[in-house]
Amino acid sequence: MLFRFARIVLAVGLLLALWGLSQVPGPGGRVWLHPSDGPPGQVRILRFYASVGTLVPGQTARLCYSVENARLVSITPLQSAWPAQQRCFDVVPEHTTHYTLLAEGFDGTVAARSFTLAVLRLPAARPNVDQYAVRRSTTTRTHRRANS
Repeated sequence: MLFRFARIVLAVGLLLALWGLSQVPGPGGRVWLHPSDGPPGQVRILRFYASVGTLVPGQTARLCYSVENARLVSITPLQSAWPAQQRCFDVVPEHTTHYTLLAEGFDGTVAARSFTLAVLRLPAARPNVDQYAVRRSTTTRTHRRANS
């Protein structure tokens, strides 16, 4: 009986905590969760960029985005989706890559933005070739038989 009462109190406490968190304003005075009594507005992509314009293979770039009124955000070719309104993460592309951000709104509309991150090809390393002409010397010996 006591165990059942503790579970009910815990469930009510969690619900109150979630409700309280939904009332806390986020950055810019916006609430984290949209109220269910009205539409949150049209989905918008505020920013989508890389920290560098070009890089060489093996270097890291930071991709960042910020969206508004998005239910889901995905970036191709990363094959990942996030429910976050803003995020930054590192990528290490080996070749020039075209990134496309798709933000799906709560009403089903989709906003898209793209950019290309150029990866420069390094010139092929020229081997330090110091070739020397080597003259082979051959020695021919002739033996005579004394008793022929």
